[in-house]
Amino acid sequence: MPQNHRTVGTDSIAAAAARLREAAATGTAAATVRDLIGRDDVTAAYAVQQLLTAERIRAGATVVGRKIGLTSEAVQRQLGVDQPDFGVLFDDMAHADGATVPADAVLQPRVEAEIAFVLGADLAEGPLDDAQVRAAIDHAVAAIEICGSRVADWDISFGDTVADNASAGGYVLGTRRVPLAGFDPVAAEMTLTVDGETVSTGSGTACLGDPVNAVVWLARQARDLGEPLRAGQVVLSGALGPMRPVAPGATVHATVTGLGTVSLTFSA
Repeated sequence: MPQNHRTVGTDSIAAAAARLREAAATGTAAATVRDLIGRDDVTAAYAVQQLLTAERIRAGATVVGRKIGLTSEAVQRQLGVDQPDFGVLFDDMAHADGATVPADAVLQPRVEAEIAFVLGADLAEGPLDDAQVRAAIDHAVAAIEICGSRVADWDISFGDTVADNASAGGYVLGTRRVPLAGFDPVAAEMTLTVDGETVSTGSGTACLGDPVNAVVWLARQARDLGEPLRAGQVVLSGALGPMRPVAPGATVHATVTGLGTVSLTFSA
């Protein structure tokens, strides 16, 4: 887990979690939580995320992977941080390629295209370096992440988004599975369209210089947190281009060179 001395009390952690929990339950975005936990207290923000994650698991949800966010230097500068963040993927966040997703499934939805990696081995022991992580990746697929924020108007600081599970909402994986031996994530080019209009483009270099670098970072953070990455889990490695808002009825389509296409439609 990212290390940072936390001075925020448990009451404030619980209050921040309650605010985000209520937003999810009512479908109404809440005020920011940085007034409770600070803008950039890394440890406090992840403490809120862990509290809400534990509640989801107790309620029957299953963790199926992680998402990595803030992999772009420009976005990091915007939020005044020097590191990515991560959130948890639950089983009910997954949607099939080409599926129709309920428009109200995610609060204030935005979409971004990225490369997802599916692990074939645990990342719990050893140096967790580039070579080990590459060997642990079974395959890569094109992915669309549906980001959402329980904070009104996406008025987020680093603390707000981390507490809110890194603004994770849902995801769709493409059906073409490609081993790393046949695919260079750095060279990948991405195009994202909404209703046929190109709204975002980018490349693998936009994700920490190499999307695999993001997985290396995550593997170490997850192990430090005590919940290492496991075989079979999905890792959304980070956006290859700008995130874009979507409206009910929109059809979203992404192409990632070497990985093919992936799409979804939001119900009207």
